[in-house]
Amino acid sequence: MSIVVTGATGHLGRLVVESLLADGVPADGIAVVVRNKEKAAGLVARGVEPRVADYSRPETLTDAFRAGDRVLLISGSEVGQRVAQHSAVIDAARAAGVAQLAYTGVLGGPDADFQLAAEHKATEQLILDSGLPYTFLRNGWYTENYTGNLAPVLEHDAVVAAAGEGRVASATRADYAAAAAAVLTGEGHLNKAYELSGDTAWSLSEYAAELSRQTGRTIAYNNVPAETLLGILTGAGVPEPMAAILVDVDHAIERGRLAGTSGDLARLAGRPTTPLADTIAEALKG
Repeated sequence: MSIVVTGATGHLGRLVVESLLADGVPADGIAVVVRNKEKAAGLVARGVEPRVADYSRPETLTDAFRAGDRVLLISGSEVGQRVAQHSAVIDAARAAGVAQLAYTGVLGGPDADFQLAAEHKATEQLILDSGLPYTFLRNGWYTENYTGNLAPVLEHDAVVAAAGEGRVASATRADYAAAAAAVLTGEGHLNKAYELSGDTAWSLSEYAAELSRQTGRTIAYNNVPAETLLGILTGAGVPEPMAAILVDVDHAIERGRLAGTSGDLARLAGRPTTPLADTIAEALKG
């Protein structure tokens, strides 16, 4: 039996593996499912087992899992293709007889009413229909979605969005990774769903104010109409379908859909979630 992390060379997957190792899981008890073995060279050098497979090529998933494995399915990044991709992984996991299939979905689960949630809801239903023992990790928004690219904000001294005064209970990828590691190594998590989010919800006005405090500059929050934001995003090179989804997420934020603070994330991680100010400070160092 191994703990298997799919998408392990991505931002979240790599952090999950690091969390598992930090929690004392032996490297030879961890396997990573990756498309490119070379990208996992650092993990392989530490004793982690590579299993090369591709969500989009079901035939490659035949040997990705073993009976008794505890598997983390990290949702794919190709919006519009994820249901088919996830279905292939679920089928392979069921055929192998894995002991647990954890899945990184979205906050709200079946009640989430924004476009980005659609494929996650469909995937959760596929997992339920499969009969596999599951754990749903319904991740909220990543703080890095804001702090990961501060260049345009600092260039224009403005945070631009269409979220009104809605609040976001975000957390860092490391926070979510710690929770995933906990459900993969602990007991009592089968057939449960966790609503994962940061301890404190904040508004984009507050985000701009914190950026101003830490930079010593006056950074405004410009709340713009949806059409304006769509034009800004597409003008920056974001494909229009993805830009529309991001605008829709802002509307979900305005409606409070990403503001929930259940406490599940901190309880699973065994510590408070990372404060927004700390993540901003770290990003500004870079």
